[in-house]
Amino acid sequence: MTSWQLVRLFAGIFILLSLALAIPGSPLFVSTWWLAFTAFVGANLLQSSLTRWCPLEIILRKLGVRSGC
Repeated sequence: MTSWQLVRLFAGIFILLSLALAIPGSPLFVSTWWLAFTAFVGANLLQSSLTRWCPLEIILRKLGVRSGC
């Protein structure tokens, strides 16, 4: 997988997990404050689409993951 694919994979996992932790009907419910993490991930995706700068992608490249097109 390329770095941009992994970024989207991590974002999807983080969003789904934080929703599962924030929705009262979920068996994994902890607190509705987990929605703040969901908003953070969404905001990071938005800013990275506008600026083409993503901290996770930089970290992945330094770990040796190949860059995507």
